Parts: sequence; C-alpha cells; structure tokens
Amino acid sequence: MKKVSLTLLVSLFCIFQLSAQIDLGESKALIKRIIPTRASAFEVGYLPQENGKDVFEISSKNGKILLKGSTGVSIASAFNYYLNEYCHCQITWNGSNLALPKVLPILKTPVKKNSDFLYRYYLNYCTFNYSMSWWDWKRWEKEIDWMALHGINMPLAITGEEYTWYEVYKEMGFSDDDLKGFFSGPAYFSWFWMGNLDGWGGPLPLSWMKSHHELQKKIIQRERALGMKPVLPAFTGHVPEAFKKHFPKAKLKATNWTNGFADTYILDAEDPLFAELGKKFLQKQTKMFGTDHFYSADTFNENEPPSDEPAFLSKLSAKVYEGMQQADPKAVWVMQAWLFYSDRKFWKEPQVKALLEAVPNDKMLLLDLATEIEPVWKRTQAYYGKPWVWNMLHNFGGNVNLFGRIEGVANGPVQALNDPNKGNLQGLGLTMEAIEQNPVLYALTMRHAWDSSPLDLDKWLDGYIRNRYGKVTPENREVWQILKRTAYNGTTIRDGAESILTGRPTFDSTTVWTRTKLNYPPKELLPAWQLMVKSIAANGSKEGFQYDLVDISRQVLANYALPLQKKWVTAYRKNDWESFKKYTKEYLILMDDMDELLGTRQDFLLGKWIKEARACGFTPAEKDLYEQNARDLITLWGDANSPLHEYSNRQWNGLMKDFYKVRWEKFFDALTTAHQKGEKYQHEAFEKEIKQWEWSWVTSHKDFMATPKGNPNQIAQKLFDKYYVKIQQAYE
Repeated sequence: MKKVSLTLLVSLFCIFQLSAQIDLGESKALIKRIIPTRASAFEVGYLPQENGKDVFEISSKNGKILLKGSTGVSIASAFNYYLNEYCHCQITWNGSNLALPKVLPILKTPVKKNSDFLYRYYLNYCTFNYSMSWWDWKRWEKEIDWMALHGINMPLAITGEEYTWYEVYKEMGFSDDDLKGFFSGPAYFSWFWMGNLDGWGGPLPLSWMKSHHELQKKIIQRERALGMKPVLPAFTGHVPEAFKKHFPKAKLKATNWTNGFADTYILDAEDPLFAELGKKFLQKQTKMFGTDHFYSADTFNENEPPSDEPAFLSKLSAKVYEGMQQADPKAVWVMQAWLFYSDRKFWKEPQVKALLEAVPNDKMLLLDLATEIEPVWKRTQAYYGKPWVWNMLHNFGGNVNLFGRIEGVANGPVQALNDPNKGNLQGLGLTMEAIEQNPVLYALTMRHAWDSSPLDLDKWLDGYIRNRYGKVTPENREVWQILKRTAYNGTTIRDGAESILTGRPTFDSTTVWTRTKLNYPPKELLPAWQLMVKSIAANGSKEGFQYDLVDISRQVLANYALPLQKKWVTAYRKNDWESFKKYTKEYLILMDDMDELLGTRQDFLLGKWIKEARACGFTPAEKDLYEQNARDLITLWGDANSPLHEYSNRQWNGLMKDFYKVRWEKFFDALTTAHQKGEKYQHEAFEKEIKQWEWSWVTSHKDFMATPKGNPNQIAQKLFDKYYVKIQQAYE
C-alpha cells in the first residue's frame, strides 16, 4: 500500500508541478491593481516548492517588503497575509479596508508558510449563473485577484463552453437551426452544461458565444499567468435532439430533470460515438485554450442512471474517461461528488465503488462538494483511494441570509487532515452555488490553505473584526460572539433560512423553496443589532462595517416578518378585519422599509443585476432577452408553472418592492374582495392568476436603481428606532 500511495503522489505532483520560471510581472501587476499608490513598496521573488507543495515567505529588504513564493498565487497569498496580519487590512466581496499605515511595518524575521493542500479548488457549476451570469472582464479580473489572494490554484473554468460545442457540431454538419433549441439562455448554462435542460432562456445569440469565447481566453490566460491550473469541461453524453437526425443509429436515451423542463438526450456511453465526440470536444477546446490536463465531468447530475448494476456504471465511467484520454493521455477527471450526496438512495457502496474504480486512481480527483454539511468521504472509504478535496458549499441559489457552520469550517479541514481514515485527501476548496455574501465564512475556510494547525476561532474573529472595522471594541466583539451562537451556529438546518416575504403568498409560515425555519431563536439576534447600531459612531466609516450593519438589520427585519404574518393570519381566521387591515399594512410597510435599507448597498440591488445583464447585449432584442433571463432566474426560475419558483429568491432592493410586495398586495386584495362579496377565498384561482402576473413581470422591462442611494448608517439607525422595541415585544 505504501508503494502504491507513493507512486500516486509522485504522479500527482508531476502533473501539478509548476515551472520555476513564474511570471513575476503578473504578481507585481496584481499588487498594483489593489494598492496602486503603494505598490512600489513591495518586491517579489521566486521560492521553490517544498515536498511538491506551495510555499511563500515574507521578509523586509532595504526598507521594502519582499514577497517570495513558488507561484504567482503563493506570492499573492503572501501579499494578502501581510495586509491582514501586519497592516490590519482586508479584501472581501462585501466591503474592503485598504487603509494601509503611512509607514509599512517591517519584519524583523522572515515569515514562511507552507500549504498542506496540493489543490485549492474554487467554484461550482451553479456559481457561474447564480452570481457570474453577467460578468465582464473587469469583474472577472477582480475575482481572479481574489482567488490568488486566498490561495486558490485550481479554479473551474467553463466560461464560453457553448462556443466550443458550437464549433464541434458545425464541423460535424449540424446547422444553426439544428442547434437553435439546444443552447440555453445565459442565466441557465450551469444546468445546460450538466445536461439538465436544453434551450430554456434562448435562443442563444451567436454574438454571446463569440464574446464569451474571447472572455474565456482572458480568464484562462490570467489564471495560468498567476500559476493556477484551470479545470476545463469535458463530455458527459449530453447531445442535441437533432443528433438522432444526423446519426439515426446512435444509442440515445431521453432523460428528464423533473423540474418542469423537457427531456434532454444522452448518448449511450457504449456507443462508439461517445468516446469519439468526447475526443473531438477536447481537441477543439485544447486548440482554443490549451490545457492543464484537468477536466470536469459530472455524470447523472440530479438524474438517476437507467441501471444500478455496478457493471453498467463501471463501463459508463470507463467510457467517459476514455473520451478524455484519447484526446489527452495526461487527462485527470475532476468530478463533483454531489450525486452521492443528493441521491444517496441510489448511490450505495457497490454503485459508488463501481463508478470510481473504473478509472485509475491518479487519473481522477473527487470534490467532496459539501463536506461541512455532510462529509461523503466518511461513508465511501475516502473515495476508495482516489485523491479528494474538502469543500465548503454553504450557499444555495444565491439566497440572501446570515448563515453558516462557522465552527465546522474552523475545525473541519484540520480534523480531516489529522484523521487516520482520510485516505488521499489532497485539497481544500469552496464550491458554493453563489458568492458575494457571508464573507467571513469564505475568509475562514481559505485560512486553512496556508495554516492547517488547530484554530482558536475567537482569536481569529478578533483579527477579522480589526481588519474589517479598523478596531476591536467590546461591542463589536460581542456582536460576533452573538452571530457565532445564532446565525453561524450551523445546527438544525441544511442551508440558510429565507424570509416569508420572498415566498409566494400563503397562510403558511413557509413554502416549497422559501424555508423560514431558523437555527436560533430570532430574539437572540436582537442584541447584535443593538450593538451594531451603538457602534456606528466608532466604526461607521468602514465599508465592511456598513455592509454588516445593513445585513444584520436586514436579517432582523426579515425574521420579524414571520410573527407579523401570524398576526394577520390570526386576524383573518377570527374574521377580525380591523386587525387584519392593521397588520397587513404593517407587513407591507416592512417591505418598503427593507427595500430602502437594501438600496444603500450595491450588494443588494436588483437594478445592478439587470443593468449588467442588458449590458451584455449588442442589440435591443439581445438586451431584452438577457434581462428576461436575469429576472426569471431569481423569481420563477422557469416558466409560469415552474416548481423551482423562489429557489433563487433574493432580498434585494427593487425586487422587494416591485415583485414581492406587489404579490402580497394582490393576495390581500383577493382576501378582502372575497370577504366583501361574502364569498369564500379561492386559493387555487389566486395561484393561477398570480403565476400569470409573475410571468408578465419576468417578461417586462423596467429600470431599477443600479447605484446605492442613502446613508446606510442613518437608515439603519432610523429603522432600529422604529422597530427594535416592537420586535422585542413580538418575541415575548
């Protein structure tokens, strides 16, 4: 066993080993992008890897800060470490603090950090749509910098995949008409790429394919220049319906995602065309973008295979890999292990083992996609010898909520590394469905990239607070202790609770996708709100503090919607119409107040999301199509009858007032009208009507505020004064 393990590790290191000739110019450029006026105070240099793993060192030289590393990522991580630990600065999606000291701190002795993780993985297919659908190069450049600063060296890179397939099929004789119903709209690529749907949100303009082909070139070039190894897509069997016209003898299977979309078609892995098509795709992709030999391919994502026979699954897996290997003998298959989590009834030990063991151990890498929720590695014998990556999933659908398993993230990677049954644990990663929220969880996870020693969470939080707010006060320290005990305690529920405000109107306290169950008594969050408001004078100038103030205020108000709903529901059932009018009015005013609060931060603007979508279009028709995609994904998700409505709900300015509030108004009007007419309220009729209104909203056009408005400190204070005592009383 020791010989096998050593051979496997050596093989992996050879694949991942980086040239000593790293591009130091890219490291300098990154520093200049982040601190343009102080970049000259830093010098960069090369440091060899140790034991096949990355390393960085920080020292002082001739009055300057010298950052040395084995890759551009290592140097960027050294820079981030220096900013955090010595300058007490911070870079996050939701507020940064780059107020460097006038005189940069000098290090008396060098600081050196080694990574215990060969791979530091980033992204989930879903992230490319729930967060990244409308990103241009400027936004991608910023994110790639963020990746490097946080030690990411293996990002999923699937932008522009649709154009690669377009070229492949055109060369195979397919017409544009053949492909018109195949490619989805831009907000749905994740599920198109995973074979869940065809065509929805389209037809996709060729201009999009070409522009994002060019965008992918920039993304890949920058990632590689910094020493990252991008994971590119591979073929898993999903083909156009027109495939049967061009290849009538092909073995095609119709499959359905069961979420309201039409069948998609999967080419049988036993068909000789399967490996041939997989080879064609990778050859075309390599010609366009080059390769680092890592390929992402997820078989049967939320679709059950036609047979649970181990022999069938083993053959299927072998054929998927064969298609990769024929095009690239060095190919390593990177698989999201989500299917073993989401469909555990099907994927029992014989099935999992058969799928995995058909591929050589050094040619496959497993992403344990939601390790902080449920470590699948523990029930699969650590993936039967395959290298695997510990990941935090955390966010589903881009929902806006304060939530996380902070203790699990603080301790989980270290515990896994020290577990004698960990097998071939080789990586750490972030595989969230959406980003740009709860920044503390992401900073905490990636802290392990360069330090796998046991963590004192309270001490780490003090550092986080200081870097974020400029100082640690008793008040803001207690805020984060409260958050740790409440929103971030990680118990009871799988993912963060939403507010009933974002659910399709109902008398119930929850809906299918708007789950309102909290993992803490909501009253226990109130002192954190009070302390944040009290801290405005001390910390209110800091961007990170302002974001946290708005987010905590938002969460308290969102929680309050539930007891308020219970009041008008009780009044309705008691036929107490005066109270019903009183409480429904308060309910609607709460939404107006939240809308105003959310409008103070760019992080919570519907207008920004839609403006960015429209900016991707070259013609008025394209702009309208992309706006419809943008509106649809975060509301209905599909058509008027979509079972996924509200899965990607967002507590955003504009959406709160123009969509959620209007729905509730229509609901209250329907209840009132039925009462006035002496008739029984018909919920089925209302549902039918509201679905059509929702669809009309999705297909309409309206400009929303795309830049923040108002002072977040002042508006949070105003809402605190208005609601605090009232909310306190509601929980007594």
